[in-house]
Amino acid sequence: MDLRQLSYFVAVAEDRHFTRAASRVSVAQPAVSAQIGRLERELGEPLFHRDRRGATLTAAGEALLPHAREALAAAQRGRDSIASLRGVLHGRLRVGVAGPVDTRLGDALREFHRTHPAIELTLANRHNEPLIAAIADGEVDVGVVGLGAQPIPPAIATSVVAAEPLVAADGPNRLLGQRKTLTAEHLRDLPIVTLARGSGLRALLDNACRAAGFSPRVAAEAEDLASVVRLAAAGLGVAIAPRSVFDGSGLALVRITRPRLERRTALAWKPDGMAPAARAFLRVAEQEFAGKR
Repeated sequence: MDLRQLSYFVAVAEDRHFTRAASRVSVAQPAVSAQIGRLERELGEPLFHRDRRGATLTAAGEALLPHAREALAAAQRGRDSIASLRGVLHGRLRVGVAGPVDTRLGDALREFHRTHPAIELTLANRHNEPLIAAIADGEVDVGVVGLGAQPIPPAIATSVVAAEPLVAADGPNRLLGQRKTLTAEHLRDLPIVTLARGSGLRALLDNACRAAGFSPRVAAEAEDLASVVRLAAAGLGVAIAPRSVFDGSGLALVRITRPRLERRTALAWKPDGMAPAARAFLRVAEQEFAGKR
């Protein structure tokens, strides 16, 4: 088993197709197939189910994948560490964000690129839950995640950089009347506009309603907060989101008091075996976020 075989294996696992994987690693498809075949013979187990549509992992392949990724990441960290001794950081930095790229993250990325131009930057935009899993698996080096909705694996470290209360935004139908505050119980029979499942904000809402003994009646869900605001303004229901996203919307905002729901944003990373580029970006990001709270 060598790093070349593992890199081909990971490429096929992620692309689910031998030809696409071969293009990704810039070698001929027969060479990829041959190396995967040698790896399977060495391990004594097939790693892929192959058919005309592509390739999917077997149970053995699923078991090998996280170890293969970690081996490749460790080798890259070794190369990056040697390069850093010469005073110039090289390699790749994978940054993830649950939600849009806001000013703080954009400024952090710009400053990092200015000071470390040789680093290849990759940005992944995912929902909160899969982003946390990607950090734990080593697919993402540093992420901007929401806290409080899903458990954070013990291997992941976090640093809170922002906190903001959630509010209920009332559309033209004035479903909340003249209320100034409300509790989770008040949402029981109301049509709700919120983010799709997998997001941290959706999990916060679901958890609060579950604690009150019901499931929210979701009238509409969206992939981004700007769409949530537009759907509420169109009268589809009461939107639940951080206060700042409704600035300039003209919607009536009502505080949620019991429980007090809050979006906490944090930088998240896996300290074990952290690459020099990730450590450098973390320092830049903490400074940028601290200066703009």
